[in-house]
Amino acid sequence: MAAASLSFESLGIGCKPAINKFDRAHCKRRTLKKRFEAFQRRRWFRTSEQPTVPSSVPKLYCKNHVEARGHCTADRAPAEDPAYARRDQRRRKKTKVLKRMELFVLDNSLRESTVGQLRGHTIENKWKIYNEIKKVGFKHIIVASFSHMTRLGDTFCRQLKERGEDFTNLYAFTEFLESIGKDGIPDVKAIPIGLLKMKELGIKNVIIEMDLVYRGIDYKKFKVEAINDLLSERMAWIRKHLSQDSKVFVNLRDLPDAMIKRPKRIFKVISYLSSLPPNERPFGLVYEESGKYLPEQLGAWTAAVRREMDACGFKDGHLLVHVHEQWGMADSTQLQCLANGANGIWASLIIQGASMGHSCSTVTLMNLARLGNKKVLEQYNCTALREAAQEVCRITTGFEPNPLQVVYGERALDMVFGMPNFTPGKKEFNMAKFFGEKPVMRMTTLASPMMIVQRLNKLFGEDPQFTEERGQRMKEVMLEDLHKNIKEEYMSAVGIAMLFDRSGGNLTEEMSEVIAQVKPKTAHAQELIAEIHAMWDEWDLRDGEKDDQLEFDAFYNGFLAPYFGCYRCDETKQALKAIDMDEDGTVDWNEFALYLKWAMRQYPQTKTAEDLLSVAFRKGLIPAMQDEVLKQS
Repeated sequence: MAAASLSFESLGIGCKPAINKFDRAHCKRRTLKKRFEAFQRRRWFRTSEQPTVPSSVPKLYCKNHVEARGHCTADRAPAEDPAYARRDQRRRKKTKVLKRMELFVLDNSLRESTVGQLRGHTIENKWKIYNEIKKVGFKHIIVASFSHMTRLGDTFCRQLKERGEDFTNLYAFTEFLESIGKDGIPDVKAIPIGLLKMKELGIKNVIIEMDLVYRGIDYKKFKVEAINDLLSERMAWIRKHLSQDSKVFVNLRDLPDAMIKRPKRIFKVISYLSSLPPNERPFGLVYEESGKYLPEQLGAWTAAVRREMDACGFKDGHLLVHVHEQWGMADSTQLQCLANGANGIWASLIIQGASMGHSCSTVTLMNLARLGNKKVLEQYNCTALREAAQEVCRITTGFEPNPLQVVYGERALDMVFGMPNFTPGKKEFNMAKFFGEKPVMRMTTLASPMMIVQRLNKLFGEDPQFTEERGQRMKEVMLEDLHKNIKEEYMSAVGIAMLFDRSGGNLTEEMSEVIAQVKPKTAHAQELIAEIHAMWDEWDLRDGEKDDQLEFDAFYNGFLAPYFGCYRCDETKQALKAIDMDEDGTVDWNEFALYLKWAMRQYPQTKTAEDLLSVAFRKGLIPAMQDEVLKQS
């Protein structure tokens, strides 16, 4: 079938048209005529005593402005601007496509998330990630990329086979060419090692990776016809040696660069693959983008590729996109491609990947869901995306996701301002509600008193002390800290409990229980607190019983003496009561540990146990005790 007609403009490739002298003169006369007509209209508006809008005046003049002022300087109203109307129509069309599409997800979490990472996947990691993928409901999964070395993917594939996993929709990568000679001519006879290993391991679905503007290949010798013939040979080999019903994707790895440098070459390949008989065609085409091109460019190129596929009778062929991050446009680019003809993505659940990462499936699926796409909710278990992505990130990196990571970061569901325009309306998509969670009230000086109260209630349960007046006072203390150059966080259970205490509240037993369950995140913090706990135990055993409680005098002698010079002073005794949350006449370890955990969280650079005690007393406990003295005085 003949290829679809193409133009440089349709591909997003600029070209300077030739203009002869007659054309220039004609354009100049037309411009002068338009300027004269505009001048006449402006002159008419200035001189008319009773201005009305004549039928000859275009609609760009606002009738209301004319009647009120006698002239009009308003721009054309958006609704009457043809250019605006066309842009709005295109936007609506793209939104409609995204809202109604069935998204094909080729999951690459087992491969993409480990590319370029400082810590690679272990076999145990592979299995954990594989299980998270299945929880989300992704059916098409890339499991390996092979080389002459025995990679972890080889072992993992053998274990998949041993455990009886279904290989129907499992995929692996292979290179299109096994080797390239020094003369720039590829070895077309050698079967790539990736295909040979797939045959050995029983993987029948293939992603053939190829380049069309690779500098190491002499394309004057290795011409498009030879490329197309070799593609047919590769697919014939796959269907003969792997499976007759193998799903074959061809990855045009450098499609964006080829669109700029050699668009004809790439469209000859696309046209050839799309024109093959149905039993010889690939399952679909995939391509990737390095992150350096604009979303509009990728959108235009995607539309051109889809038109070519459709024109050649390949309307049922899949077109999947994979976008790398580089300049902050990855997610926008991926959505632009989906709106312009791509019907799927190949991506990991998390952004980690080659270079700066990539546009992950979690964010893309949630973008479609928030636009109202109900089909993706039926295809996949989208409510499990957030937890699955968080777990895959922990498995891959050993750390929690970046707190500011959209969708699955810790702060992705935060409520930042107490203003209506930052709160999803009843008809708007509410991500926290979608995931079955309550929005977290972020504790900053911009939080409203009610937001602070809601945060306290969520962490520690309801208490009569949790009032808006107390919330207002806590905001004031935040500002006082900043004026004193004290930079601390109030979001964690430990942080907000300390703020509550310093703002005149009495620490409750519920606070102590919640904070007791909070474990320091770093090994260094755990070591310092354990060292202080050992010191605590020495004083605890002096009464013959180890119960994690110290009498006031023991606590004073063991820890407080360097900071308060007189134990018998009434002021000191009153201050000691500030740490006694349950008011049982003793200091409990959990009550004291609150200040240690707070100090370690706020000042993680603390080096020794002595330094930690100093920070806990000087910056936490003593200010809280002074507040208690002021309340009782």
